[in-house]
Formats: sequence, structure tokens, C-alpha cells
Amino acid sequence: MRMLDLIIKKRNKKLLSAEEFNFIAQAAAKGSVPDYQLSAFLMACFLNPLTDKETALLTKAMAQSGARLEFKDIKLPKVDKHSTGGVGDGLSLALAPLVACAGVAVPMMSGRGLGHTGGTLDKLEAMKGFKIRIPTASIYSQMKKLGVCMFGQTQDLAPADRKLYSLRDASGSVESRPLIVASILSKKYAEGVDSLLMDVKYGSGAFMQKLADSQKLAKALVATAKLLGLNCRALITYMDQPLGRAIGNANEIYQTIEILKGKKHLAPDFYELLIEEGAHMLVISGKEKNLEKARALLEGYIEDGSALEKFRQMVKLQGGNPDVADHPEKHLKNAKLKLEFKADKKGYIGFIDAKTAGVAGVLLGAGRNTMEDKIDYGAGIWLTKKAGEAVKKGEVIAVLYASDEKRLADGAELFAQAVKITANKPKPYKLVHSIIK
Repeated sequence: MRMLDLIIKKRNKKLLSAEEFNFIAQAAAKGSVPDYQLSAFLMACFLNPLTDKETALLTKAMAQSGARLEFKDIKLPKVDKHSTGGVGDGLSLALAPLVACAGVAVPMMSGRGLGHTGGTLDKLEAMKGFKIRIPTASIYSQMKKLGVCMFGQTQDLAPADRKLYSLRDASGSVESRPLIVASILSKKYAEGVDSLLMDVKYGSGAFMQKLADSQKLAKALVATAKLLGLNCRALITYMDQPLGRAIGNANEIYQTIEILKGKKHLAPDFYELLIEEGAHMLVISGKEKNLEKARALLEGYIEDGSALEKFRQMVKLQGGNPDVADHPEKHLKNAKLKLEFKADKKGYIGFIDAKTAGVAGVLLGAGRNTMEDKIDYGAGIWLTKKAGEAVKKGEVIAVLYASDEKRLADGAELFAQAVKITANKPKPYKLVHSIIK
């Protein structure tokens, strides 16, 4: 089999077989064909989109290009969640330990942030000593003991995806929906889960800003996941404005801990989506039969302290200081410089644009523009006011944190463009637009 023949075959709009996709995935994983040929293949897929069946075959081939986690010894439903990313979307930090309290296993493999969207791994590493690169044996051990582990992609899990992901950016094929689906699901399939909840965002802070595009992606993800034998559904969720009050890394961990302590009024939108997504995870895993009972169960785990204890134990097992769960202010320090962003008139917070606020966070040091950029874990934004809340002239809307004056000034200048104060109270927005099954 020759790579050139497969490029030409896809260029000519012909269907590829499982054997051919396996050849391509192994070649990407092992580096046995040059990058220019893999790039040519990706462009052929961009111009002649893969069918649903081809997408499933490519996904499976990419997942099987390396090792696959197997949890045969764990006799519990295995479920995970994936978000297409947004601003303030640190939901996974609270979701994984919370859902694990219900007697399901949650092996959650996550990624780093790039651009205005934050990454779960960066947030976890804001806790000193927390290890996200852990050997497979340690993942198994922790899953048996605790039922939850949050970790980064290891070298031997879906290695074909790492290569093809980097080449998609270089070859101008990033927007290909089937390739997006294959990239996301190959990593999740390699985790060894039975069920998967997709959180597909739409709005200014989302990867897919238009609702129609998000719906198409969600449908493709669910259809492909089912072809792979996964129980899957997708929630289409709002990302025109930041989720919760925290944008950054240390402050998103702080918010997570406070929510798990039961302070749901701190960030009602974060809490609402946390319970909703957790309930769907329990239903698709088969652990619970209806959403209402699942919601009540999860709220109970927060109220009785079980969720916080699960988070505390996870931090301990992964090398962090479990005291962070009890005294987060001691362990999660903000950057040394701060600026109080104040209202220039009386009214209501009408809107805070998610993307603009997210990019402001990057300028402050909380994110990265390239994977080589260093993260300032203490940089970020705390929203003291959210959309719909009344504000007086001179009242603090947000507190911005950075480690140098220029970053602080640049971040504040951009953040000012994100905030809109209105005379009338805006209508509340719906967090979950629709459900794709």
C-alpha cells in the first residue's frame, strides 16, 4: 500500500476502507511517511469530506494507532465529557469528581488551552504539585481506588491524532468537520469509556460561533460516536458570554472549590450547567433513569460534602496538596498586580462578550497564543458583576490580575471593549439551547 495512491483515491472522491485508514493512522503515528503527504491527504479530505462511515473508520484507526486504556477490572459504567471549549469553562474541574460520587468511573483525558479558550490541564497545574502526566499503571490504580482521574494525553494514546492535529493547522484543513470529529473522538475512544457527553458551545467565545455550525458538529459527533459503540449525546450550550465569574487558571480552581463547598449563588450559571451536564452523564451511563432524580442526587453530593471530598482525594493522589480544598486562598494566589475595572455609568450589565474577555485574559498572561507560551497561573479576571446585575457609577465590575504593568494595561484596555452597560435589565439567556441524541 502506498500513501500516494490513497491521496489520489480521496482526491478523486472515492471511499477509503478500514485497512486504508489503518495504514494512514499507523503512518502518522510512526512517522513512516513524510509530513507533506499526510498534509496532502488532509487537504483531500477537506475538499472531499469523509462520509459518516469513513469518519468512524478514521476515528477508530487513530484511536488504535497506539495503546487504549482498558478498565475491565472496574465493574462500573465508564463515562466522560468533552467540551469544545469556551471562556470561563472550567466545568470539568468540578464535574469529574462530582459525577464519580454517584458510582460511575470518570477517566477524563483533557488538553491545554490555546488562544482565548482555557485548558483543563493548565487549570489543574495551577495547584502546585498536581501531576497531569501520569503513567498508565497509575491511572488504573487511581481509577480503582477513587473512580476518577484527570490527566493529559500520554505518548502512547492516539499518537496519530497528535501528528494529524498539528498538520491540520499547517495545511489549512482545520475547519473540516469530519477531521474535527475524528480528532475529538479518537482520544475519547482511546480512554476506554462506554458513554460520552459532548458539550458543544456556540457564540462569540466558542470554536463554532454560529448556532447552525455547532448543531452540525454535535450531530456529527453523536452519529460517529454511536458508530463506534459509545452511548453519546450532545448539549448545545451558550458561550456568547463567559461562564461563571472566573477567567484564568488559579481563580477557576478557586471558583470550582467554592461551588463544591455548596456556594451555588457565587456563580449560578456555572452551578446550573454543572448539575445539568452531570445529570446527563449519569443517564447516558445507565446509572440513573431520569434527569430529575440525577440532578437531585448530584446536588445532594455537593450539600453533604462528598463532592469536595472526592476532589480533595483526587488532588492528593495526583501529587497536589489536599489542603487546597479547605483553604484555597492559601494555595491559589492571584498575580501581584491588580486593577479594579469600574462602571462609568449607572445601569445594568447588559452584556460581556466572551471572546473579547477571553483574549483580554490572554493579554494578562492567563492564556497562550502558541503552545510554547508560558502560563501565568495567577493572571486572569474575576467578574464581580455578571449580565443582568445592577451597577452604580464607580462600582467595580471586574478585578483584573497580571504580573507586569504592560500586560495589566493591555488586558484592561481590551476588557473595556467586552463590557456593555445598558439602561434596561437584559433578558436572561438560556444556557442549554438543545439536546442532540
